[in-house]
Amino acid sequence: MNTTKIGWIGLGLMGSPMSQQLLKAGYPLTVYNRHKDKEAELKEQGANTALTPKELLQQTDVVIIMVTDDKAIREIFTGENGLLGADATDKIIINMSTVSPAINKEMAELCKQQGNHFLDAPVSGSVKQAETAQLVIMVGGEATVLEKVKSVLETIGKMVVNVGATGTGNAAKLAINTLLSFYTQGLAEAVILAKNNGIEPETLLNLLGNAAIANPYTKIKGDSIINNNFKAAFSLKNIVKDLQLSRDIGLNTPLGQAALKTFEDAQQQFGDEDLIAIYKYLDTSK
Repeated sequence: MNTTKIGWIGLGLMGSPMSQQLLKAGYPLTVYNRHKDKEAELKEQGANTALTPKELLQQTDVVIIMVTDDKAIREIFTGENGLLGADATDKIIINMSTVSPAINKEMAELCKQQGNHFLDAPVSGSVKQAETAQLVIMVGGEATVLEKVKSVLETIGKMVVNVGATGTGNAAKLAINTLLSFYTQGLAEAVILAKNNGIEPETLLNLLGNAAIANPYTKIKGDSIINNNFKAAFSLKNIVKDLQLSRDIGLNTPLGQAALKTFEDAQQQFGDEDLIAIYKYLDTSK
């Protein structure tokens, strides 16, 4: 039985399966989610619930956050009954959300003033990897703090790497997702080019799957194209958010600018679908 009391904020597509890994490993878990209906499944599996982030921090040793954007992070920390209002010290707060390096640095400083510790630890991987604890976790912050919670993070992911100071975890994640956007758009364009020249998507994807550039992502997103299944594992609107964050920290290269424009243009129609829905946006043959 693991005795470290874990608090979890954010029970979305990623947060729910990630937090369930902690329950499976025997950690005492208390969850908080703005929409209370999402807490029900975790309660059935043995989790406790807290009414506010403030209460959550006071009841636990480590708080992990998995939400969508900077606005949500600011509300969780500085809003009414937020984390920074808690009478609690020497706690460790881990932000696993993909947000700006700047807000991580800002919240880390406020946590330090409060007497608590902060790490930014976003993940590479999607829902399937969250469900199987195969996420790659990149951590920004003090190595001594990470060492105290590394075993917790290893319950969620297959690899935990300290990449540098506070904020570098998210900088690394934005670099990875920038490449992800290039690859997704490139895959879509390759399938469309082949199809427009009489080659069925299944045929091209079979070739790609056996070529030197074969990788699991091609298989997963290729199957989505073939099966016309664009249910979001990672939504198109979220890759727009991440590319905008990458732009804000210096992405101004040709592919970066092109990918941002393409995904931004597709967002109004396909934002709630998976990012491979860029295929539908670009496919003018339909």
